[in-house]
Amino acid sequence: MEQDQISKFIEHLYQVHKAEWEATPSYRQAVDWLSDLYEFLFPNNRLNRQSIYEGQLKKNQIDLENILLSYLDPADINIDEVIYKFYASLEDIYQSLRLDATKTFEDDPAAGSIHEVIVSYPGFYAVAVYRIANKLSQLGVPILPRILSEHAHGKTGVDIHPNAQIGVPVFFDHGTGIVIGATSIIGKNVSIYQGVTLGASQVSKILSDVKRHPTVEDNVIIYARSTILGGRTVIGHDSIIGGSVFLTKSVAPYSSVFNTHQLRIEVKEDA
Repeated sequence: MEQDQISKFIEHLYQVHKAEWEATPSYRQAVDWLSDLYEFLFPNNRLNRQSIYEGQLKKNQIDLENILLSYLDPADINIDEVIYKFYASLEDIYQSLRLDATKTFEDDPAAGSIHEVIVSYPGFYAVAVYRIANKLSQLGVPILPRILSEHAHGKTGVDIHPNAQIGVPVFFDHGTGIVIGATSIIGKNVSIYQGVTLGASQVSKILSDVKRHPTVEDNVIIYARSTILGGRTVIGHDSIIGGSVFLTKSVAPYSSVFNTHQLRIEVKEDA
């Protein structure tokens, strides 16, 4: 490649990257904001004055405002309104997460306390980030919710699209490998184990505005490595989906669905 071609290529890269940078929040700033918010809701350090909480929250609000202003046009989205509505909903988010943590503690015999769930369970952290990202997505904020959810994905192995609808409470046990698609609907009091996928039965860009992922009604348990596909697939309330099940059709309420594969074990006698 000759020098003038290199120069033209570099200029092209710069212009493309400049446009992309201007339309994207800083990943580092986004994660720092999320970490500060999580620390505000569930602090690891003792805070001995109420004023510290107030100062933390005010700083967090300013940081979110700066992030949004860095890549959004105020003519396209009312940033002040987004800030107000998000922080007005923060108590509801917190109360939902306390219920999520309580369900995890009650359903997992290995959990020693609700606090242990909050400070150490990857499934709980993934749900916490989802509830924050989901609220921002509901308020019309682009890109940032997905950055937050992908941060949680990388940290926990749980991939929840911020547009999914997940009721309260929910319990993700172990977490690793869980995938929840964008148009999934999950009811209340649902338990999902590691490796479960709620996915689309087909992948096509023309289906972007169509419900592509399953609906899971209230009080359902889905055990490890099960795959449930399709926007018309409904798992009826109070059902149990056993491990390693592959489903592309609905099941009625109070159903029990299990994989019929039989494991055969032979023991050889000593020669």
